[in-house]
Amino acid sequence: MKSAVVELLKEILFSNSLSADDLISILFTATPDLQSDFPAAGIREFGLLDLPLICAQELDIKGALPRTVRLMIHANSPLSRNEISHIYLRGAAVLRPDLAKGLEEPRDDQK
Repeated sequence: MKSAVVELLKEILFSNSLSADDLISILFTATPDLQSDFPAAGIREFGLLDLPLICAQELDIKGALPRTVRLMIHANSPLSRNEISHIYLRGAAVLRPDLAKGLEEPRDDQK
């Protein structure tokens, strides 16, 4: 889980031209089937030690997409709301196809 959460954070930062200094806090949710670790643990190992992080569990709804971690990042940014890139990786774009601008395949610089 740690590497997947860091991958998602890096993609969000890159896609929105954000740096770690722009971050205010991050809220994580995970589906009930993910029990190996806290999603925030990977972010701490990534080096964001002074950033408020909180984890919560998604509702256990029948038919919901399993094995899913979501991040809601609060950040300082000059981008307007309609300029923000909402990132959905590894098939998660089905959650919000109207917002999804994520990459199903890694960018060339991530291979």
